[in-house]
Amino acid sequence: MRIAVFGVLGRMGQEVCRAVTAADDLELVAGVDIGDSKEVARSAQVIVDFTHPDSVMDNIDWCLEHDIHVVVGTTGFTAERLEQVRRRAAAKPAVSVVIAANYSIGAVLMMHFAKLAAPHFDSVEIVELHHAQKIDAPSGTARQTAEVVAAARRRAGRPAMPDATTHAEPGARGADIAGVRVHSLRLAGLLASQEVHFTSVGETLVVRDDARDRSSFMPGVLAAVRWAPQHPGLTVGLEAILGL
Repeated sequence: MRIAVFGVLGRMGQEVCRAVTAADDLELVAGVDIGDSKEVARSAQVIVDFTHPDSVMDNIDWCLEHDIHVVVGTTGFTAERLEQVRRRAAAKPAVSVVIAANYSIGAVLMMHFAKLAAPHFDSVEIVELHHAQKIDAPSGTARQTAEVVAAARRRAGRPAMPDATTHAEPGARGADIAGVRVHSLRLAGLLASQEVHFTSVGETLVVRDDARDRSSFMPGVLAAVRWAPQHPGLTVGLEAILGL
């Protein structure tokens, strides 16, 4: 299968190139970065996008226009942006768009386990830790985790979480994502980690995933690349791809 990479000069783009080159069933046919013409990627069957939130929507539109499947690892997707992609993809029903907040198998399982645990505890908060060059906060993974945890709590009829805070410095209690507090740390020397803290009186459960090298994301990326041609339409997250 012929693969092109958008964001080829970035750290994740370079890692994707190495993974595609090492795979017997994939061929790297083009790499595109800022200022390059996308036309060199016209021969690709699947494009992998690790670019920037400011450019990713245009890149998806270009892939849809040219009937090329696209696997997106760029972050910054809100519910509104996903709905825009859903509408645009509906006009191209034979093309696959895969968008995942995180391509780490461990991170996907962490979110899955968090969804299972959410109805059983009184409180939950999320701490996500990333390298100092990351441009968005909270991370897409933390945002998605908060949303699935909140949805699981609503389905179970759980009440609002206890919190007596009435005085706080701005940001001290983190971001409020769907009623779940999310705290973002940006520290030199880290890659990506996330902790989901669940508590009830007398008990604490912490679900944590640590990514120590960008190569850890590649099994998920390649799984999505191989999935895409057989599954047209918009796929959000790796859960379906992993059979969760």
